[in-house]
Amino acid sequence: MGGGLMQSIVFAIILLVCLNFVLKQSYRRPAVVVVTSLVAALFVAFAWPMAIEQSRTQIRDWLANPALMLDTAVVLTVEVVVQMAYCLMAVHLMTSGRVRRRTVWLYRALRWFPGLLIFAVLFYIETQCMFRSSGIEFRYVAWTLAAIVAIIVPALTWAVRWLIPERELRLEVFFLSNALMAVLGIVATVNGRTAAAGTSDIDLKALAGVAVLVVVMGAIGFCRRKKTPKSN
Repeated sequence: MGGGLMQSIVFAIILLVCLNFVLKQSYRRPAVVVVTSLVAALFVAFAWPMAIEQSRTQIRDWLANPALMLDTAVVLTVEVVVQMAYCLMAVHLMTSGRVRRRTVWLYRALRWFPGLLIFAVLFYIETQCMFRSSGIEFRYVAWTLAAIVAIIVPALTWAVRWLIPERELRLEVFFLSNALMAVLGIVATVNGRTAAAGTSDIDLKALAGVAVLVVVMGAIGFCRRKKTPKSN
């Protein structure tokens, strides 16, 4: 896989992480959205000493490192599973009547989970701002970016609620966005490598065993269908 295509996939994943983060905030109260925005802003403000130690070459090497991409894929998979579980739990609460208190507590815990990848995305954005702000004190760049994050997260959350006022539709978009991120994460993990080595040898014994199993099971199913009496 070419480097340009790989960077495009990573950039698409970054956009999806930001979209999922904002969509998740749209299900929370305004006070909670403000607190979450402040936490993200403080992370950006105090992460600048680590951000200035990074380099363009180092980040490019990270993207080309298969082991690191596999570790990232694990984190991405866990986040996608948790967010999809939240979607399914929300649908269950919407369509069911009375539910157990344990189910409600699980739903609240999943709703409070903001996501872990958003912090990695914010760190990446901060390093890019550091690269493009030569001559400006890094601390000022970090605090300026933190102020932007503290303002833009509530603004985008309000914009999402205004554009998609239907709660069910936002939930559907949230679910599909996580599914797309999971697919892109698999592509990014492969990174031009096949999961298994190809072979031209055919195991005739295994093929014959599968064929016999298919025939036997098909015959059993056909006989059971013949013996089942037809209902009037």
